[in-house]
Amino acid sequence: MSAPVFTPELLERCISCGFCLPACPTYALTGVETSSPRGRISLMRAVQTGALPADDPTVAEESSFCLGCRACEPVCPAGVRYGDLLEQWRDHSWHGRRRPLRLRALLFAVNRALRVRALGLVRRHARRATGSGSGDAPAAQLMLGCFERVLYPNVSRSARELCPELGVSAAQGCCGALHAHNGELARGEQLARELGGRLPGAIVTTSGGCAAHLAGVLGSDRVLELSQYLLGRGRTDAAGPEVAGEPAAGARRLRIGLQDSCHLRNGLGVWRQPRRLLAQVGEYVELPSAAACCGAAGTYAVLRPRDSARVLERHLDEIAAADLDVIAVVNPGCYRQLERGVRRRGLRTRVMHVSEILSQER
Repeated sequence: MSAPVFTPELLERCISCGFCLPACPTYALTGVETSSPRGRISLMRAVQTGALPADDPTVAEESSFCLGCRACEPVCPAGVRYGDLLEQWRDHSWHGRRRPLRLRALLFAVNRALRVRALGLVRRHARRATGSGSGDAPAAQLMLGCFERVLYPNVSRSARELCPELGVSAAQGCCGALHAHNGELARGEQLARELGGRLPGAIVTTSGGCAAHLAGVLGSDRVLELSQYLLGRGRTDAAGPEVAGEPAAGARRLRIGLQDSCHLRNGLGVWRQPRRLLAQVGEYVELPSAAACCGAAGTYAVLRPRDSARVLERHLDEIAAADLDVIAVVNPGCYRQLERGVRRRGLRTRVMHVSEILSQER
């Protein structure tokens, strides 16, 4: 008998109560049960028992249509770890020709540390030799990320300006989140462990998705998202009056909103920290859909651009209605998604990473 596709205990946790339905972005788009977490778990059970093959058209479509945002997890009374189930599903199903060429190209580009380093050579991301000059290695290391260092190099530079004590090692590659989420679970875990070995001590990341994946493999005691680190190091003044400066008389404070990173919020429970920091440098405006997926979802915006754009629409409506000066992000995928959407709509709102906002306002 072949090994089960899914960990049985994970499948058995679902009691089909339906609490997940209102939280699911794809169910909100379609109203179709199959496109909900409960419906997809029913498909997983059918695959597990052999009632449906892994290449069944509905099975294949729903494994791809799911954003993987894990919004169903915080509302689940049974504690279903849906994100783990989705990774196991794709690990079983997404192989060879079933994997889009664009996805294969993305995974190839970040599959080796040397390739990741080469990607960032032409961009001026944070660079600094590891060590403090006294021979002691820093207690914490800044993770540069893979595509973030190419698309948004100012994010790591801003993080270094805020936290000059962080080490920035050149010997780091991808954390493996892209692989784990896209059918290469073992390779994703291997890359995370390799990165953990290259970056001793605490790892500080400016990417919410990377933070959740690394914490899942290395442990949450080793991984901190930047806002956690800023507040946890006991220097809350890093985003307070000493950094931002007292507003000049009559000066208008920036109206700032936030787009949560799904995995950071739903996987690690980190969402208060960036809000607390932003509220110290501007007029923070909570958007109704701030906690909901913006449609970026790692590679989703690349692989399913039309569905991704549909998910984004209500976010853009709320940004426009709030007349924001800045919409803050804590994840490079969200950065790209919102930047493209804001530009397409012709909105005046700027998209900025939290590190860039705090660094600019210091």
